[in-house]
Amino acid sequence: MLRRLLPLLIVACAVLPAGCGGSDDAPPQVTFTVAGQERTTGPTQWCDLKVTDCTGDPAAEVHLGVPAGTPVQVAVTEGLSSTPWHVVFSYRGADGQQVDGRSPVFAAGAQEDYTLELPAPTDQLITAQVQAFGIPSADPQTGQGEFLIRGSWVLVTDA
Repeated sequence: MLRRLLPLLIVACAVLPAGCGGSDDAPPQVTFTVAGQERTTGPTQWCDLKVTDCTGDPAAEVHLGVPAGTPVQVAVTEGLSSTPWHVVFSYRGADGQQVDGRSPVFAAGAQEDYTLELPAPTDQLITAQVQAFGIPSADPQTGQGEFLIRGSWVLVTDA
């Protein structure tokens, strides 16, 4: 079991340089920009790197009007971009069905912004969520690697 977990921890230290040694600082900020409207917020959930000690702040959720087909620009601070992160989102297609999607996972230090563009100009964004990953761990029963979400920054659209 320890042999399976050790490679995950080595990868975590390489991918999450701030997580293998220093203490956790204040939670990073995310800025959502839609058609010139900008909102900066803290996380709705924030955990330590091992995702064992978490706090929540539902009031950190951002609400913005996002017209159909309008891109959403997401900018993250250095504290967030220094760890792997991605954007998960839901939108309503022209047929009225909800579709869930996600961006690629951005490696630590690789990217500080992302533009979320839906496939069709008639698609209506419902929600977008920036998610930061914690240190990978192994499921004790299966030995399979797990990538837990350390923090979430949420945008809800006011359609």
